[in-house]
Amino acid sequence: MPSPHREQTLLPRPTRVVARSGHFPLDAGTSIRTTRDAEGAADLLRTLLTPATGLPLPSSPTGAITLAVDAGLAGLGREGYGLTVSRHSVLLRAARPAGLLRGVQTLRQLLPPEALAPAAAAVRRERWEVPCTEITDVPRHDWRGLMIDVARHFHDAATLRRHIDLLALHKLNVLHLHLTDDQGWRMPVPAFPRLTSVGAHRAESMVGPDGSTRFDGRPHGGAYTRAELAGLVAYAARRGVSVVPEIGMPGHVRAALAAYPHLGNHPGRALDVWTRWGVCDTVLGVHGEALDFLHAVLGEVMDVFPSPYVHLGGDECPTTEWEHSPAARARAAAEGLPSPAALHGWLLGRAGSHLLEHGRRPVGWAEHGTRLPPGFTVMSWREPAHAADALRRGHDVVLTHHRTTYLDYAQDDAPDGPPAQPGPVVDLRTVHAGEPEPVAPGTGGGRVLGTQAQIWTEFAPTAADLDRLAYPRLCALADRAWSGPTPWPDFTARLSAHTARLDVLGVRRHPAPAAPRTAAATGSGTASSA
Repeated sequence: MPSPHREQTLLPRPTRVVARSGHFPLDAGTSIRTTRDAEGAADLLRTLLTPATGLPLPSSPTGAITLAVDAGLAGLGREGYGLTVSRHSVLLRAARPAGLLRGVQTLRQLLPPEALAPAAAAVRRERWEVPCTEITDVPRHDWRGLMIDVARHFHDAATLRRHIDLLALHKLNVLHLHLTDDQGWRMPVPAFPRLTSVGAHRAESMVGPDGSTRFDGRPHGGAYTRAELAGLVAYAARRGVSVVPEIGMPGHVRAALAAYPHLGNHPGRALDVWTRWGVCDTVLGVHGEALDFLHAVLGEVMDVFPSPYVHLGGDECPTTEWEHSPAARARAAAEGLPSPAALHGWLLGRAGSHLLEHGRRPVGWAEHGTRLPPGFTVMSWREPAHAADALRRGHDVVLTHHRTTYLDYAQDDAPDGPPAQPGPVVDLRTVHAGEPEPVAPGTGGGRVLGTQAQIWTEFAPTAADLDRLAYPRLCALADRAWSGPTPWPDFTARLSAHTARLDVLGVRRHPAPAAPRTAAATGSGTASSA
């Protein structure tokens, strides 16, 4: 069987592709012409192609490759683009610079896989060929992302930069960083230095799932510097990726309370950074010092991360400590709340309002029996019905259902596979099928922003583990997020060719089964941060 033409292997699948005969030659004499606001895309094209190909691709007013921003192309939206490749020229146009960044990745995929190689594996050719084609491409969703939990296991900035490159290749535009949890606090806050000097280090880690009695006996820790985080944000922005920070509250704060016990409900109690998985019952206090702490932390977060969205967690918050705390009961009474349990929504509301006052949008995980305050963007992870309910109440929604987007679940049913989160098998076809978009009756005003995958890292201590969990399943999510539902045979045919690109890039992917299997639909969900 002949190999498919490269324009037939693009992933995600473009909105419209028309193949033409012939090829455009890319060689040492090829240069790039740019219009205003297109220089960033030209720089990205050079950054991505020159190390592998050795081609300089200099700027020139007569360049055969033209990158143009044209505000008149309003139908392409913020990230859409048009690409025309003829025998003598390449024209990439978009209404916004972000669209050009997406088109650069398509142009990159139209080249042979060897053109994606890192500099150390560069293949020198005198001439590279791009197939002649016409492409018009507009994404289905605005939010297309991946969450990486760096709190359970720390992953350094170099690892995150590599994943940003892979996100951009697949036209994903959000890296959501889960920066804090019971098991570690990874972001420095100058006013609270013990958050990283104490809260970023635990004595050991649980071996196996929540409930295990085994521990590895090895200290684990790590934290980013402010410069590393700022550099990561800039690196991502040049590739069209927004870094969304998550600072979890009011639960999942054991590491913070180990550093500063007075912020909790038992100020005199000494705590360790938690060594277990699952849900810890220590929660943030609701007194003035705790609120001042939140404002200081969120102020630092907003300084470092320009993202319009800041995730506040909000899930898995036991209320027992508040119910037994005289200070918390007094706060609930003073605020006119029906019970101490209602402090959960009150505290999130205070933090969310602080963000809104500074022009940012709070995000939270949807939970059973609780509703996020107005103004929050909702990530619905437990049940699809939560997304529809949030839309009815006017919230924007990001679809993150655990049965289709949680990549820490096993991706096949092999009995001797690597450790995974207990729960349903989330295989390639399950991710490809995705979660049906909810249709909310009424006029609540909420909208589905998009979707993202999650990698909780209890079972991902190494960079190789992140690769194995993400790929190729993240390819399926990227395809759905950009293109909408695509036929399974069409997707698998494109993925089969696309894996050559992943291999050239050194992605230590899971060997996805060649034959379709029935998606597992059994098993109980686990916590979003479990």
